[in-house]
Amino acid sequence: MATPRLNAERIVLWRQLDLATASIRRSIDVELADDGEPTLAWFQVLSALRDRGTIRVGELCEAVDEVPSSLSRRLDRMEQEGLIERSALVSTDGAADDRRAVVVSVTSLGRQTWRDASVTFRRALQAQFASHLDDADVAALERIVAKLGGAG
Repeated sequence: MATPRLNAERIVLWRQLDLATASIRRSIDVELADDGEPTLAWFQVLSALRDRGTIRVGELCEAVDEVPSSLSRRLDRMEQEGLIERSALVSTDGAADDRRAVVVSVTSLGRQTWRDASVTFRRALQAQFASHLDDADVAALERIVAKLGGAG
């Protein structure tokens, strides 16, 4: 099967998808802010840490799809707020593996902040995204996301 060519229809569709996603993210951010919760970007970091436990900064960058410099500034602020902790990676024999290797973990305050924000996040995601999709839409989106390489 030949690869479909980029045409005006696909360009317009890409722009619409990009705008729709950005609009949903902004709406969720506004709802989080209105409820006094952290930003969506902070919530995503807390979610990744909650799901994966203590992880290297590089793995966290991949988990939240962020460049290291931007994530580092965010982690600085989150650490100042007491939501996360960073420490040097220590090997199983107790020696530091690599002074540059840093791991990040969520604190108890960070877990509580995530729980509180999760209520608002889920409500906003339901209103802005899930409520607009039936089962056939979900199946189609799953297929499309897998094709685009975002399935894992």
